[in-house]
Amino acid sequence: MGEPLRTFETADGRTLAFAVWGDPEGFPVLGLHGTPGCRLGRWPREELYAELGACFVTHDRAGYGRADRNRGRRVVDEVGDVRALADELGFDRFGISGGSGGGPHVLACAALLPDRVVRAVCDVGVAPFGTPGLEQDAWLAGMDAQNVKEFGWALAGEDVYTRELQALQQQLEERVRVDPSTMLQDFDMSESDRAEMARPEMMQIIRESTFEWAVNGVGGWVDDGLAFLQPWGFDVGDISVSVLIRYGMTDVFVPPAHGEWLSANVPGCVVKINDVAGHLGANPEAEIVENFRWLSAGVEPEGSVAQAGEALLP
Repeated sequence: MGEPLRTFETADGRTLAFAVWGDPEGFPVLGLHGTPGCRLGRWPREELYAELGACFVTHDRAGYGRADRNRGRRVVDEVGDVRALADELGFDRFGISGGSGGGPHVLACAALLPDRVVRAVCDVGVAPFGTPGLEQDAWLAGMDAQNVKEFGWALAGEDVYTRELQALQQQLEERVRVDPSTMLQDFDMSESDRAEMARPEMMQIIRESTFEWAVNGVGGWVDDGLAFLQPWGFDVGDISVSVLIRYGMTDVFVPPAHGEWLSANVPGCVVKINDVAGHLGANPEAEIVENFRWLSAGVEPEGSVAQAGEALLP
């Protein structure tokens, strides 16, 4: 087993919590969890990371798990925490990967840390809300009604959003105590995602993460939702490192239009589309292997397509 909890203090006096999995001497990859999530959202067969020769480091983004909140943060503010974490660990150059709500934060690091980020993976990441991204109707189109309702809470303001997420978190915890596979039973998920939710490994991730991400409240979740509805603080068109963008065609959490927008606007990206998968992928271990081979050596996944764009850094 890796080190599931380490902490340090950032320059602005906040505690940042992280975990280290795999080979401590391996190729460094920083993993950014989704919304909601925490540092425990790694694949439970942890030896996979060592087999890939990777030192995989996950952390609680601000406000989640054991990390102090950074109220009012924007997507771009994750860059400072990633830089601080890399400095703490002595990583001069590293790969970075994140899915869902972690995706925009990965893109921020790719845009603003080109001297540190070797390559990046943005997996089922959301697109910017409003100009220059997707306007509200297009941004929400294809989302499950439960997701649309949540973003309605966010649009109503922090107080409403906090109150509603506190109630939702309590409901999720009650379900997870009984059967983790039922956590998202209110969502009209694709067959692919329902199958993924029933995996023993996925149920372990849910069981461990659900209580941990809100151990100090739902502030991180609130701040994520508010940040996604505001300007991100950087331009994806400024990205100069190589990015792999993945998305599934049956995703009702982050619909394909988001992946399509990112694919069209991240310069020179490599795109892998799964026609069957939803938000959770279809073959987790195979996809982890593909992602880490891309991050460490630039090996493009089978069936991926390179988009036209400016020349990228190697």
